[in-house]
Amino acid sequence: MSAFKIVAIALIVAGSLGLIYGGFTYTKKTDQLEVGPIELSIKDKERVDIPVWAGVAAIVAGVVLLLVRK
Repeated sequence: MSAFKIVAIALIVAGSLGLIYGGFTYTKKTDQLEVGPIELSIKDKERVDIPVWAGVAAIVAGVVLLLVRK
């Protein structure tokens, strides 16, 4: 497969996942305190929302790349 097909398929898959899930969540470790044998850490969950237009644009760009390179 050529690089264009791989990029096109990756864009279509990423756009589809963006539309299905709408975003992703990750955990960020913010503060840590160590006092002797006691260790305390704070973890925050952050959510990144993916706009619908970005998912649709990725799918359209992938389809265009597949059609143009034929």
